[in-house]
This record gives sequence, structure tokens and C-alpha cells, in this order.
Amino acid sequence: MDKEEYDYVWLPDNGTGDKKTKGNVRTAAETDDFFCGLFYSVGHYDFTGVYAAGISACAAVFFYSVLSQKEYEYVLEGQTLTIDVILGKRYRKTVHVLELNTMEATAPNRHDAVARYRKDTGTIRLPKYDYTSYDKDTPFYTMIIMENRQKIKLLLDLSEEMLQALKKSYPDRVFLS
Repeated sequence: MDKEEYDYVWLPDNGTGDKKTKGNVRTAAETDDFFCGLFYSVGHYDFTGVYAAGISACAAVFFYSVLSQKEYEYVLEGQTLTIDVILGKRYRKTVHVLELNTMEATAPNRHDAVARYRKDTGTIRLPKYDYTSYDKDTPFYTMIIMENRQKIKLLLDLSEEMLQALKKSYPDRVFLS
């Protein structure tokens, strides 16, 4: 193909096999070859990176929508406290099943009963599990309890009803203020 400028005009060859072209005009066959070559080169680029980016973006949106919306459900049945995590309002997972007879203390976060387990001023370090909503208006409580022969610290948003039930069953281990 020359570097001349072409007018995109289709001229029939009138069945003689003789292509009538004048000056800088392309025939239909030349025009077809030009566009086929153009689309062939565009269609054969490697778009793997574009596909990977698109799939990654979709996965990120999905996981963000699921993992960013966490709710916690506390179920008290007799002497067993079950803690479930609900992700994205669709997926439920039981994370702890605790026997409350092994509970050492349940108190507001800054109460003296759990002071030695605090991160900033405490002397005893325990594995911590945070199941709070981080809502400024909702007070959270610290529970020190045994699980699988190991003492753990739980941060919980307990309702007034749950606190009263715990206080009724374990008056010497639950501190409300």
C-alpha cells in the first residue's frame, strides 16, 4: 500500500476483470483489504490485562459489599452463648460457642473488673475478638472467658435484656456499671 491519500469510493469492475481506478481512488477489494487488516490488527491485541482488571474490579466490589457489612448476633441458651457473624446480610458464620460457667468477668470496657486485661494499662495480654458495631452511642462490654482451655477477651455490644439475663444467672461475674 502506498502512502498516498485515498478517497474511499467503490468502483465496480463491470465484470471485465479490469479495475477502473483513477488517480487516488481505491477499489472495493482494496477497501475491503484495508478494513479487514484494520480489524484484524485491533482484534488480535492481547487484552488479558484488561480482562484481569475487569474481573478484579468485580471481585473487589463483591467482597467489599460482603465484608464491609458485618452484623453480630448473640444467642443465649441456658449456659451457652453463641456468637454469629452475618456478612453482607447474606452469609452467617458461627464464630464462638461459649460455656458461660467458665466466664471470669463481663463488664463495661473501662470497669475495674477487666482493667488488668486492657491493652493500654493492663498487665495480662489475651487473644482479643472484637464483635462491636463501633457505634459511638452503643456502649460495649468486655467479657473474659475460657474457650478450648485458653482464656480469651471478647468485646461485645450487649443489649440491656442480654445483660440482665447474664446478671441474673451470674451475679458475681457480671458488672453493669
